[in-house]
Amino acid sequence: MGASIVRSRAMITKTLSRTEWEEIPDGALIQEDGIITAIGTYADLSAKHPKLPVIGTGKEILLPGFVNGHHHVGLTPVQLGSPDMPLELWFVTRMVARNLNLYLDTLYSAFEMIASGITTVQHIHGWLPGKLAEVEGRSGDVIRAYEDVGMRVSYCFALRDQNRLVYQADEEFVASLPAELQGPMKRWFERFQLSMEDSVDLFKNLHASHHAKRRVKIQLAPANLHWCSDAALTVLSDLSRSYDAPLHMHLVETAYQKEYARRRGDCTAVDYIERFGLLTSNLTLGHGVWLNESDIGKLAAAGSCVCHNCSSNFRLRSGVAPLNRFEAVGINTAIGLDEAGINDDRDMLQEMRLVLRAHRVPGMEELDVPTPAQVLRMATIGGSRTTPYRETLGTLEVGKGADLSLIDWESVEYPYLDPLTSTLDAVMQRAKASAVKTVMCDGEVIYRDGAFTKVDRTAALKALHDDLAKALSDDEVERRNLSKALLPHARRFYAEYIDPAKHEPFYRPSSRV
Repeated sequence: MGASIVRSRAMITKTLSRTEWEEIPDGALIQEDGIITAIGTYADLSAKHPKLPVIGTGKEILLPGFVNGHHHVGLTPVQLGSPDMPLELWFVTRMVARNLNLYLDTLYSAFEMIASGITTVQHIHGWLPGKLAEVEGRSGDVIRAYEDVGMRVSYCFALRDQNRLVYQADEEFVASLPAELQGPMKRWFERFQLSMEDSVDLFKNLHASHHAKRRVKIQLAPANLHWCSDAALTVLSDLSRSYDAPLHMHLVETAYQKEYARRRGDCTAVDYIERFGLLTSNLTLGHGVWLNESDIGKLAAAGSCVCHNCSSNFRLRSGVAPLNRFEAVGINTAIGLDEAGINDDRDMLQEMRLVLRAHRVPGMEELDVPTPAQVLRMATIGGSRTTPYRETLGTLEVGKGADLSLIDWESVEYPYLDPLTSTLDAVMQRAKASAVKTVMCDGEVIYRDGAFTKVDRTAALKALHDDLAKALSDDEVERRNLSKALLPHARRFYAEYIDPAKHEPFYRPSSRV
């Protein structure tokens, strides 16, 4: 990687508060072997180091690399035939997904992420058929794709050992189906052959093989409360302590998941997982839409994090997460694009705008709504803190990893931008992915002027296209037919799952969401 100077028109190094940030006009940094060693103005640094190669023209805005704090797949569900619908029914439609080349599939979404300035991704893998050796091999394909394209990844394979389709034991759900669907349903469940012990071995094997790498980390993922038995929660809590490994857990994404926790433990989901020692600073909750005030207080006291998946919550009718309450009590928050953003892609610049605007509740108090500085923090250091990278990334400071993006200023300000508009406001409100000119990860330029420096995007996408042009396999056909046949049964299962007399309405007209 060597050493280089990265220069800019203005460099935003970090946020200082919800309304303040550090900005250096004519800002520049020096990176040596992937670590930032100096910060200052380009005039000063170039005078002291005239022989270092220079990245940037001085006409761009320099920002820390973004962190996608919650990600799952390459091709989006819509691309694979699964339309947006309520989460619990959407699980059934996801059965139609093709048998994918995971290396090529991962590259597809990596291209989109990098092109919007994302340098680190939390990849939460959840559904791979086969035994341990096969799952480990395909997990390796995902990690290799990120290594080849140059991104950092924090990879986890979600442990799920029960209730794998609806919020009911697998065998009970199979028994409730018509006889002609029971065989195909059993075959679908039998595809997934990892035992809980296998999942533990998978984590240990991946950790031993990859965790010491600079651009790869391995962490844990309790898939969700309804997917994890008490035994699984115990094992994962113990593993997290033994390895000091962060955990990323989907929780109360929907009102149905809130009701599941009540039925299982006569308490909230947060109360339930607290019994297993999971409420620590190593825990991140994905979504957290239906947390109550007591839950939020417990997360704040424990130093736990929340990853806000705004687009996904809208697309799958999950609700509006109480982001403003998370922020008010000091919970560290991140931003995740989940399966895909609001435009069915992985554009972090657009997702930040959505987060900025989705929580602008009525009123006059400035503390009630997100700010550009707050949202930038969520997309950078806030996301990094939810991964094993923790404080080593997310800001442009001496000693931190050299992960960054350069955004063309002219495309932001043209044809006119009043000087009263701050640099950060302008970037947050107006910058498009097309304005991202250069992306650097670990001191290496991995994207420049629309081209990826390490992988041929055109060739990779053609290979993915050609692979999916083949005819459907027998198991793909059976899963498509099964998905269609199961949908009315899933609707019936959830039709009376929630008693409206015992629960708050789905629409929560809170001034603090």
